[in-house]
Amino acid sequence: MTSQTPAAVLVGELQSLRDRVMGISESVISTADGLLVAADTAGVHPESASALSAAMLGLGRRTAAEFGVGGLRDVVTRCSGGYVVVLAIGDQALLMVLGDEGLDIAGLHRESAATVRRLGELLGLVPAA
Repeated sequence: MTSQTPAAVLVGELQSLRDRVMGISESVISTADGLLVAADTAGVHPESASALSAAMLGLGRRTAAEFGVGGLRDVVTRCSGGYVVVLAIGDQALLMVLGDEGLDIAGLHRESAATVRRLGELLGLVPAA
């Protein structure tokens, strides 16, 4: 990953996703090994969210590999008070989205593909389209 992209540009992408999908409350970008890259958070500790999200991503990848269902796209955890969604950004990074009970999951899946692709480009993980 490159360190050339200012955090403000990445946070702008997170805020744009929050504006487009109803129910997103917080989001974090981190490396696949749990190091914080950028965050749009108010109520969660971003470093903790990064570490836990990396663990979720790793478990999801291992599960997908074990059952032979293809490359992991995301891990969705539905709780009584909302959702935690971890989306893979290539092999080296992830996007964690925290949403309330009204999170528009279909909207998140529809809108997140472009956001993940853009974040991958900004982080230097995939070539620009």
